[in-house]
Amino acid sequence: MTTTRRTLLGAALAAPAIWGKDAVAQIRRGDELTVGVWGGAQERIVREFCGDPLERQHGVKVNYVLGGTPERRARAYAERGRPSFDVLYLNISESRQAVRDGVTQAPSANVPNFANLYALARQGGYGVAFNPVTIVYDRRAVAAPMTSWRDFWRDDLRGKVIWPTYPGAQGTAALLMAAKIFGGSETNIDPGFANIARLKPFAAIQGSQDQLYGMFDSGVGAASIEFGSFTRMYAESRNPNIVIADPAEGQVVAMNVACITAGTRNQALAEAWVNLHLSPECMKAYAERIYYSPTVNNVTLPPDLAAKLVMGEEQVRKLVDFDWAVVAQNEPRWSSRFTREIAG
Repeated sequence: MTTTRRTLLGAALAAPAIWGKDAVAQIRRGDELTVGVWGGAQERIVREFCGDPLERQHGVKVNYVLGGTPERRARAYAERGRPSFDVLYLNISESRQAVRDGVTQAPSANVPNFANLYALARQGGYGVAFNPVTIVYDRRAVAAPMTSWRDFWRDDLRGKVIWPTYPGAQGTAALLMAAKIFGGSETNIDPGFANIARLKPFAAIQGSQDQLYGMFDSGVGAASIEFGSFTRMYAESRNPNIVIADPAEGQVVAMNVACITAGTRNQALAEAWVNLHLSPECMKAYAERIYYSPTVNNVTLPPDLAAKLVMGEEQVRKLVDFDWAVVAQNEPRWSSRFTREIAG
């Protein structure tokens, strides 16, 4: 009898254990997996749903390197071909570039839960969380709900806009969407800069979530651009007047991506880690604890929670994606231009 790849994959999906037999045979007791990830809630979730189960079932050890993406990205590039990381987490732009640069591997069906990933989450590695950037505003300070990115240019918002600094995920999303809605794109950014300049004077320019939320608390301005998940946590814990908008043109995709390094000596263990991260149980924990939206299509959440997230094929397709390689290439030039034309 000939055993096909499809047969093996089906067996892995059906297996009640963490992983299929062939991969388990490659995971040896005493192996060590090194994972670079953000700290805080994300670390706690991956320890609970990925690291601890692997350690219990296979007798391995997971080492965690905590911090921001710039540090681990730089380390991964410096170690290209001889990585100390087995798995590292990057953002959407960095992850795609790392595959092109041969630092990390493209995603593969060798990870059984790859089959459940939305197409958008199959680029640059394995997308593990959608965390879109969108319009956020104080309902008391606007004449009508904000339902479009064009609403920033409404008369009632004159002098009330808190614009995000550039570079940064929020400022990048804001610049790209300003260009897009006025006929431009990442390859024609002029309409973005020209129309953002029309919004001046700003109520303020914000450089962080904490700074923005303090401005909202103090009534400095009415509206800005921010991660929806963090802002929802802020709204529910501190300021119930803040609204996370779902603009007609879509929210800008931001995504955390689990990347397996090229040259890892723990391939099967790394794939087992990623498979657990893509499990419904782990995805549900992300949604419940920090409002990150699932990147897989086999998660069922309570209706009241699902309503606060990006859920289902239709909503995922509505997320606005860009050519992040073009964006990264232009960042130095755009940063100088932002300082000169917008922040100055």
